Amino acid sequence: MKECVLGSLAVLLDVRNLPIRIGYGSLETVYAAARSAGLNSCGKDNYMTTKKKKIGVRLLAMLRHRCSGSVHSIAATMAEVIFLVLMSASLISYQAHAVDDVTQLFNSSRSLYAQEGSAAPSATESESAAANHLKRANFEQERASHEARHVADWVVDSGDNLRMPFVIVDKTNAKVFVFNPDGRLHGAASALLGLALGDEAVPGIGKRKLSSIRPEERTTPAGRFVAALGRNLYGKEILWVDYDGAISLHPVVTANLKERRLERLATSTTHDKRISYGCINVPAKFFQNVVRPAFTGTNGIVYVLPETRTAREVFTSYDVEERTPPETASQTVPAQVPSGTAWH
Repeated sequence: MKECVLGSLAVLLDVRNLPIRIGYGSLETVYAAARSAGLNSCGKDNYMTTKKKKIGVRLLAMLRHRCSGSVHSIAATMAEVIFLVLMSASLISYQAHAVDDVTQLFNSSRSLYAQEGSAAPSATESESAAANHLKRANFEQERASHEARHVADWVVDSGDNLRMPFVIVDKTNAKVFVFNPDGRLHGAASALLGLALGDEAVPGIGKRKLSSIRPEERTTPAGRFVAALGRNLYGKEILWVDYDGAISLHPVVTANLKERRLERLATSTTHDKRISYGCINVPAKFFQNVVRPAFTGTNGIVYVLPETRTAREVFTSYDVEERTPPETASQTVPAQVPSGTAWH
């Protein structure tokens, strides 16, 4: 509190410079009156309510007891009345500003809360947004047909590869794409395929000798196959695609020079790439640097695209924009991949 003297008036001010006590006489008298009224130096004891009541009482008391006094007393009384009126006005203004500040703070808080509430999605909305997020395969800069992209995108979006590496064999364009489990392209290369057009394998062909397989029977069957690394009867490392059908993906076979398989791999004509008995031949470096690392220690999925039917018919696939995934297919492979011929 602070004190000041105006003529014969003693005024007690609080820390906000608002008058909290006015007396006619010495400052000691005013301090004593303030203490008896329950006011402390911080003005914390119901300051607003107490002061409004005391102002009214002081006005009535002064007007009743001093109106009959001397001119000096009357002048002092009028001065005190003026101070009390000013003090009342100050209190009302202060309280009004306080109410305005509180109201503004409340409104601001409510507005901020409303904004935050509308901006923050619920758990259900977040799950729905995540479910509607479309996933696609990443082909990097590699050129690919519409059918190859369709199947690769479906695999990634549906999770049909079961978090395993996967391969897309595009027979129409004689090209192989190897993907990481998350759908990022690991590598791509040209491939040699079965001599005959067709998407079905001849029943029991895997048990027959190569010399007994007629040209029209040398197809590379379409479908979804669980694949694993293994070795053929000659000890060569291969990727088994369809063990029962003796179909594998392996480094290009160059034993028969008349077939010119290395030259066929290098040509841009897809017709030249139809030469094998049904196996998928790829460049040796591609097998060593891409296929083997991708399938080492894990199985994977090989998707051989059809050439006489659509991918939707073979895989029950969908365009990712449609978002109507069917049940994921399943297939098992032996714990230990046996050896077989599958080198043609």
